Amino acid sequence: MSESKTILLVDDSEADRFLMREAFRMANCSLPLQAVGDGVEALSYLKGEAPYSDRAKFPLPAVMLLDLNMPRIDGFGVLQWVRAQPKLKRLAIFIMTASARNEDIERAFDLGATSFLVKPGSFETLTVMAGCMCQWVGITQAPPLT
Repeated sequence: MSESKTILLVDDSEADRFLMREAFRMANCSLPLQAVGDGVEALSYLKGEAPYSDRAKFPLPAVMLLDLNMPRIDGFGVLQWVRAQPKLKRLAIFIMTASARNEDIERAFDLGATSFLVKPGSFETLTVMAGCMCQWVGITQAPPLT
C-alpha cells in the first residue's frame, strides 16, 4: 500500500492547477496534493532530484494526474518514461486533459495509462471528479513504489 497516498498533479496551466487544488478542497479531500508545472518538473519530482529530494516533504505519489499538452516534455513523454522505470512502473497514472481525441486516448493506454479523463467544463463537475479520484486513491490497495 502506498504510505503517503499523495496525489501528484502535472499541468502547465497555473489556472488549472489552482482549480484542481480548489476542487479537491471543495470535495473535502484530505490527501496531500503536490503540483508541478511540466513534464521536466514531473520527472525531477519522481526521481527525487532537487528541489524535490526531501521525500518526507515530496513523497512518491499514489497517483499522478497528468496533462498531455505541456512544453518541454509532454504527458506522453512522461508516461513513457515512468513505464520504463522498474520502481515506478506500477504508479497509477490518470491522464487528465482537454483532448478527447481517439488517437490520444489510444496512445495513452498503449503507453500504460491507468485512466483517461477529459477536463470538465464546469467547476462543479471538476469537484465531483476530484471527490471520486480522492475516494479511489483512498480505497485502492497498491504495492509500494520504493
